[in-house]
Amino acid sequence: MFFEGSEKKAEVFVDPKQLCLLTDISDDFWAAMVNCCNARILSTMSNQECKAFLLSESSLFVWTDRFVILTCGETRLVNSVEYFIQKVGVDKLVHVTYQRKNEYFSHAQPSCFGDDIKLLSRYVAGKALRFGEMDSHHNYVFHQDNGFRADPEHKTYELLAYQISSQASEKLTTPGLTANQIREFLQLERLLPGFSLDDFVFNPYGYSVNAIRDRQYLTIHVTPQANSSYVSVESNLNLIERAPLILDILQPASFDLLSFNEFDFQQQTSRFIPDHYISKSLVKETLSNNYQVYFANYILPKNHFSRAVVLDIASDNHAL
Repeated sequence: MFFEGSEKKAEVFVDPKQLCLLTDISDDFWAAMVNCCNARILSTMSNQECKAFLLSESSLFVWTDRFVILTCGETRLVNSVEYFIQKVGVDKLVHVTYQRKNEYFSHAQPSCFGDDIKLLSRYVAGKALRFGEMDSHHNYVFHQDNGFRADPEHKTYELLAYQISSQASEKLTTPGLTANQIREFLQLERLLPGFSLDDFVFNPYGYSVNAIRDRQYLTIHVTPQANSSYVSVESNLNLIERAPLILDILQPASFDLLSFNEFDFQQQTSRFIPDHYISKSLVKETLSNNYQVYFANYILPKNHFSRAVVLDIASDNHAL
């Protein structure tokens, strides 16, 4: 059984003086937005700072001034972003960022990155870059180019694990596995002390969990099948510091690290990434929106260093 675990991601900032996403937007609106990309809301939890929706394909997090949505499978996330823009209005937008990662089954996707940013470009002018090598692990980033300057303290991290160990895959595909058993296997109490958790076990395989504490969030999505195993961890907690525990549990053959505004990325990876993983690709770029982005792919072969590739968003889709 094949499933595309690799996510698409969008982060949208609004002007909280014009629109408060926590109080002015109903759950029905978020459900309709999620439905636009062929996903649905499974469950919800919230605190005073954040509302977290667990989706049939990944997650949605909402704060007063922004939301982050991730979807996997064969979803077309850009349709949900378009729905939000059309319903809310471009005038209330502060900034839009859109990402796509390298996919196992890109031929099965309803669109490519080029298709998606051409649609977004109808509403917002922006720039597109590729982090990593085209024929290896990479991450596409499109961001609105409108004078927005990111707060240096707004840090996010992504750890993407590929080809987890056979032991981890066998454990996570055990028939009848419960959410509590997966929590124990992933050591979530140790990883996330004091967080509220909301999780779901998919049939026959797969697991998702959202975690929130005040404005902090973390989400994990597990595609455990041995022939296409993939585990993503996304958070505003420092995942570089937490990487040793995550890697010890999953023991992937390779993994990617992506950070926004982690200025000590190289010092921290030198300290926390186990020595038997070698950085095959390392990219650093400061975007025009003031985000400093690092991307590293860790694998056993020798090191390779490259720079981000700036993309022509008006070029032919398939060239991307």
